[in-house]
Order: sequence, then structure tokens, then C-alpha cells
Amino acid sequence: MQALNFPKFSFRFKNNENKVSIFDPIRKKFVILQPEEWVRQNCLQVLLQEKKYPKSLINVEKELRVNDLKKRYDIVVYNPDGSIHLIVECKAPSIPISQSTFDQIAQYNLTLNATYLMVTNGLNHYYCQMDFKSECYTFLKDIPDYN
Repeated sequence: MQALNFPKFSFRFKNNENKVSIFDPIRKKFVILQPEEWVRQNCLQVLLQEKKYPKSLINVEKELRVNDLKKRYDIVVYNPDGSIHLIVECKAPSIPISQSTFDQIAQYNLTLNATYLMVTNGLNHYYCQMDFKSECYTFLKDIPDYN
């Protein structure tokens, strides 16, 4: 897989019928290794190892409804009270981060009301903090560590 702009982590891989899978520690299963999945798994390791978020507060690839449409988010991190702390939208490295990527995560956030948003293609990472009173977001240098 392509080198990404993340620290180096160790992963568990499995080869089955010429398809490589990577172990997802949140879903507790091997998933087919696609470029977007590679970004998602690296991002999960950042959240778990670098930012120290507990596994129990992280959810991966779940369905949500936005304006009666079924959508799937990549990663959601909950607060201990059940509210949503962070939404992460992962794209394959070949997909440039554009305004439509931010529109997509902002649309998800109308339903989820996360405090922080992260958009990444593994090469470029963008972090925002929501200001619900002003209905805007502020770009940050990074997302906060778990405390």
C-alpha cells in the first residue's frame, strides 16, 4: 500500500484467494484492504495510539440517515456521555480533499452534532471545531488528545 502521512504503525494482514485483508481492531475482524481502508486503519491507530482514545468510544463504518438518505460514516468517536466528540471522513489517497468532502462531513454532522471534524486522504489532514451558536467551524492544527 501507498506510504501515508501518518506515523508508522504495525498491522495484522491476511491473504485469502489473492485478496489482502487488514485487521480492524474496532470491528474485530479482517476487512479487504482497499486504499480508503488503508487510510481508515492508519487513522484508527492515530486515535488509539497517539491520541489515546479508548476503543470502547470508537465506532467504524455505521449507517446513518441524512434527509431520508442512507449514508455511512467512516469513524465516530463518542464522549463518555454518549454525545459525539469527533467524526472522521476518510478518502483514498488518490482522492483530493475538496469543498464537496467538507460538505459531505458537514451534512453528516447535521444529524450527529460532533464537536470536532477530521477529513483525511492519508496525505492531507484537516481538522475543524464546530461552533454551533455561530453555525460555523474553525480550522485547527490537530484534534485534541483524549483526557
